[in-house]
Amino acid sequence: MTADRYAKYQRLTFDRPHPKVLRIRLDNGRMNTADHQMHRELAEIWNDIDADPEINAAIITGNEKVFSAGGDFAMVEDLMNDPAARARGWKEARAIVYNLINCNKPIISAMRGVAVGAGLVTGVLADISIASKDCRIIDGHTRLGVAAGDHAAIIWPLLVGMARAKYYLLLCDQLLGEEAAQIGLISLAVEDADLDAKAVELAGRLADGAQSAIRWTKHSLNNWLRQMGPTFDASLALEFMGFAGDEPREGVLSHREKRAPQWPSESPV
Repeated sequence: MTADRYAKYQRLTFDRPHPKVLRIRLDNGRMNTADHQMHRELAEIWNDIDADPEINAAIITGNEKVFSAGGDFAMVEDLMNDPAARARGWKEARAIVYNLINCNKPIISAMRGVAVGAGLVTGVLADISIASKDCRIIDGHTRLGVAAGDHAAIIWPLLVGMARAKYYLLLCDQLLGEEAAQIGLISLAVEDADLDAKAVELAGRLADGAQSAIRWTKHSLNNWLRQMGPTFDASLALEFMGFAGDEPREGVLSHREKRAPQWPSESPV
């Protein structure tokens, strides 16, 4: 492995389950919540993979228990209180989505435990998305008190249709992995014991395949997502504008206190 290329990462760890496959693990010891460091690294990793001549495919996964529990509350509070942090977070969130879409190598996600919010972005946007049948998938944004930005508007309506996208994104209802596969949000749902092996099997097939054909097919198909760029940009801007309001303060507090939120009675819009 070109070790120097990946030595800078602190919240992502790496191994090679196949000579041409890089497996990336979200790894911070706190249910893999995305803090500032992980958020920044998720924006950067796809460019490094794109430029790495030793890699033909990548797997994004978590540890043996959980994919990601979403955004770290300390990071969320910084987004609420610090305009500079909010601007950096917006730029990174945009880069996570576009850099993953534009990465020339196929990416497979392997989700288990829980996949929420900021962590769910890479899970659903991956070219082939796999989850354990009992993985709990939740977008989580409106429950936090901000618009469903991140990846939601760019891909959920394409995968599951507008009616289901609105249902799950407005209400933040949970989907189990098996249900997510049935409605087309993810590619496959498998037993938890089979998740890692299935991801490695598919990544290996991609890594051993005709590389120009595979990469150009990904590029062509992702034009469906690129043409939704203005919709995504608007959703992300509205999400980050929302961090300056009152609703995410109550969203975070209610999560911390493990109670139902009591939203402000009046809305500015």
